[in-house]
Amino acid sequence: MPDFGDIRSDQVGSLLRPVRLLEARTSYNQGSVSRDDLRLVEDEAVLQALEMQDQAGMDVVTDGEYRREAFMSELAEAVDGFAPPEESAPMRWFGPGETSTPTRVRVVNGHLTPKRRLTAHETSFLREHATKPFKVTMPSPTFIAQGAFRVGVTDRFYPTPDDLTWDLTRVLKAEIAATVGDGVTYIQLDAPHYTRYCDLQQREEMRSRGIDPDEAMERAMAADNDCLGATQGRGVIGAVHICRGNSRSRWRSDGGYDPVAEVLFSTLNPDRFLLEYDTERAGGFEPLRFIPRGKLVVLGLVTTKTGDLEDRDTLLRRIEEAAKYIPLEDLAISPQCGFASERDGNLLTWDDQRRKLELVAETARAVWG
Repeated sequence: MPDFGDIRSDQVGSLLRPVRLLEARTSYNQGSVSRDDLRLVEDEAVLQALEMQDQAGMDVVTDGEYRREAFMSELAEAVDGFAPPEESAPMRWFGPGETSTPTRVRVVNGHLTPKRRLTAHETSFLREHATKPFKVTMPSPTFIAQGAFRVGVTDRFYPTPDDLTWDLTRVLKAEIAATVGDGVTYIQLDAPHYTRYCDLQQREEMRSRGIDPDEAMERAMAADNDCLGATQGRGVIGAVHICRGNSRSRWRSDGGYDPVAEVLFSTLNPDRFLLEYDTERAGGFEPLRFIPRGKLVVLGLVTTKTGDLEDRDTLLRRIEEAAKYIPLEDLAISPQCGFASERDGNLLTWDDQRRKLELVAETARAVWG
């Protein structure tokens, strides 16, 4: 197992995309530039991002998810069985521009058949150019299944959402195993759905639709644990980021981890939990007492929702407070989420992003050396 102490300044994965990259992807989607031309622009942007993270002093770097439309989009591109994107029912968002907006989804309309690797083109470039440990991110199978299952379409191939979830698990577990085989030592599942079970309003909405939220969470954990099993015993860090939603500085879920903490933290089995703790919406640190010893908690104390820079002394006090419930040696620090889970990114600047990563790195050095 890699030494947890090597990575105290962590991050979720996505970074703000440069304008030139956004323009190139738009041109590619319109058919006016080739994939090779897009790759050259992506390569240049990734090199710029790696240099910025290195100069900021981060312990682990990413490619910013620059080769994706959104953090989860590569799955549908790499696997046959997904229909073209279409608008779903409106999704409620909170925060700047609070609204209910349609979301573009890829519904499963056939049996899932991988046609290429999800991440090989990402990891090969990182192996060649990253001068620090790097992580690769993948979506949770249960998160994908939530939007990809449609009655009358998907159930012709997968009778229930659970059937779809487990076939997605098969696909993602195989990709994780292949990524480990590529020599990647840090793999993260992004699993925003768990915060639904923390949000009391969403729990009631699930019950109104005949869904037991606790049973649904147990099934989600079983699928994610199966994926994480591909990292265990292989000298690889397997992590889960638990998110409250991230789009243009907006969020979807409220509430601390208290309603589910004991079951969630004792059953879900990553090496590292990346937990959002940037606002009061995340609740207190008391639920951390349920984290088993030997697991590491990455405190997402620095928000990616705004450009306002946090005070380092305040961050130090918050880490000290968290250490009342979990040993300091089992903690690290990160931004609360990615800076651009989708292509347009949150409402802050490249310089804001850099300063926040510098702050994360400086705080980590002040606490852990």
